[in-house]
Amino acid sequence: MKRTLTCLPLLTGLIFSQGSAVAAEDAEPTVSLKRLSMETALTIAQGAIAACRKQGIQIGVTVVDRDGTAQVTLRDTIAAPITLSISRQKAFTAVNFNASTSQLGSRADTPIGRLDGLVMSAGGLPVQAAGQLLGGVGVSGAPSGKTDEACAQAGIDLVLDDLEMAM
Repeated sequence: MKRTLTCLPLLTGLIFSQGSAVAAEDAEPTVSLKRLSMETALTIAQGAIAACRKQGIQIGVTVVDRDGTAQVTLRDTIAAPITLSISRQKAFTAVNFNASTSQLGSRADTPIGRLDGLVMSAGGLPVQAAGQLLGGVGVSGAPSGKTDEACAQAGIDLVLDDLEMAM
């Protein structure tokens, strides 16, 4: 009886390892990911600034890659310095939740919403093409988050057709 008990964990491990080996054989050994080029990220950021300037608004904008790492950060001439950190956090939040930050407001006062580095107010959008997450953009500095989001969307709209064709 004692011998059976000591063999049981070994047998269980063998069964699980064989199951994993079968699944691993079916899986691809690498994953290919599309990413925004620096030029595309810059176009998005400049487009967001241009859209807000048309309304007489100075903003900060950040475009992040799909991992949430900043690719481009711009601050218009007289936008408040704080717009840079807020725009980065909005972009980071949008890409990590793969959702516009305006949709996340109900989560803001939850344990997840209180994590450092997240901002769950309007102005952050994921950048997607052909159903793939490519990055995120965050805008800060307009009188309302709704305007921040509209300027972010204007930046994305400048490159969306090119992104769709590239997918």
